[in-house]
Amino acid sequence: MRETFAHEAHVPHAKSHKSGSRGQIVDAISISQRPHEVGDRAIPGHWEGDLLIGAGNSAIIVLVERHSRFTVLCKVQNRSTQAVVQSLIGQMKKLPSQVLKSLTWDRGQELSTHKVFSIATDMGVYFCDPRSPWQRGSTENTNGLLRQYFPKGSEVATYTQEQLDEIAAKLNTRPRKTLEFKTPAEVFHKALQ
Repeated sequence: MRETFAHEAHVPHAKSHKSGSRGQIVDAISISQRPHEVGDRAIPGHWEGDLLIGAGNSAIIVLVERHSRFTVLCKVQNRSTQAVVQSLIGQMKKLPSQVLKSLTWDRGQELSTHKVFSIATDMGVYFCDPRSPWQRGSTENTNGLLRQYFPKGSEVATYTQEQLDEIAAKLNTRPRKTLEFKTPAEVFHKALQ
């Protein structure tokens, strides 16, 4: 009886492995392989990203540059990988190439086509360990700040990109203790000189 139980427990695992387990992203590069310079925040151009989820299938892409804590918000039509990756590409291409080095994301399926993003932007993509939100601390902190503008359960699909840019500008002009009371915008723009 013990062998039968072990065999039955093994079969579903094998099936789920063949069909691709939930949370598996093909060719994902672990955060543990990220260059040391990303972890210490010394060099600008390394970003963290996440989705801020609203009511229904609505979401906003939140990007935070690790060195300056500069925030970019991106409108996205839905949470599909195609919509998210295309919105990410469009927003990142608006920025100077010297601040496009890497992106760290969680294990969400919305970035399962990360190779398309990397090819379009020349940015490496690194994925956090499962259930480890602290590995993207800047984004988690920023999401907390953004909840004053987008309370949980609110509809975020109605915001235009212009409105999102205005909200990001408010965050980027707020002095931060962690930046010695400089603003993210000041630190970010200094990195561009």
